[in-house]
Amino acid sequence: MDGHGQSDRSVVPANPPNKAVAAEVGEGRGRVKGNTGSKTRPGHSAGTDASSALGRVREVARRDKDARFTALLHHVSLGRLRAAYWAIRPQAAPGVDGVTWTDYGQGLETNLQDLHVRVQSGRYRAKPSRRAYIPKADGRLRPLGIAALEDKIVQRAVVEVLNAVYEVDFRGFSYGFRPGRGPHDALDALAVGIERRKVNWVLDADIRDFFGQLDRVWLRKFLEHRIADKRVLRLVDKWLAAGVIENGSWSATEQGSPQGASASPLLANVYLHHVLDLWVDWWRRRHAHGDVIIVRFADDCAPRALKGAPM
Repeated sequence: MDGHGQSDRSVVPANPPNKAVAAEVGEGRGRVKGNTGSKTRPGHSAGTDASSALGRVREVARRDKDARFTALLHHVSLGRLRAAYWAIRPQAAPGVDGVTWTDYGQGLETNLQDLHVRVQSGRYRAKPSRRAYIPKADGRLRPLGIAALEDKIVQRAVVEVLNAVYEVDFRGFSYGFRPGRGPHDALDALAVGIERRKVNWVLDADIRDFFGQLDRVWLRKFLEHRIADKRVLRLVDKWLAAGVIENGSWSATEQGSPQGASASPLLANVYLHHVLDLWVDWWRRRHAHGDVIIVRFADDCAPRALKGAPM
């Protein structure tokens, strides 16, 4: 049920519009080629009933931009948790509890049923992330937070539910970590803008340590624009407050979202949607003397100012 008394069980149109494609056309180009999507491995899904239920959520979100969803957790069903498990790479590194994908699968149905009960009853507890580092191109080390397997499962399931709300809100120039989109799509968009338009400036921007510095207070406020289900918000709070374990010692994390966690890319997109994307749309309509096109992949963006459009 949204904030205006509408049910998320509203009827879905037979052919709902492809909002992503429409948004891309609005950015001055057609649908890109070379799409790379991230899909659950064939043979495992949450089921047609679950998909149609999220379709109704998506339609309400599309139709009413002020709708706030008060009942979303029930969409984190046993079937959706099962699909999330099968979407995880079997070779994925284990978290602090050492449980691997194969270990969990030994008693999969029993484990998932227990997890489902804990999530729905509020007894689910997030485990700390295991700190790991990978080298960056400039020689520095990028900190990663490796979640425990159950946390990966729950995060993936919740992200799928939240995507039904946010995919109709996100702008067409946002490409990072979204269903059916990938780096090649962003590169295609950048190439189209440079090759087919008279470009005066190309700006390459990267937010330094974005995942580590993300403001959780503002993130919570941004989430509450659309999400009024306190149980879902508490899940996000649990993941962010779980802390990290490094060299056997636990430490709290007061800000940011663990880079490498399944929920972090969506949370990052929600945050940047409010602090960057909406502002860009407003600024170029109100102040730009000409065209301004932007391509954003997570916290990396490349605004392109066309002739007559100083930034």
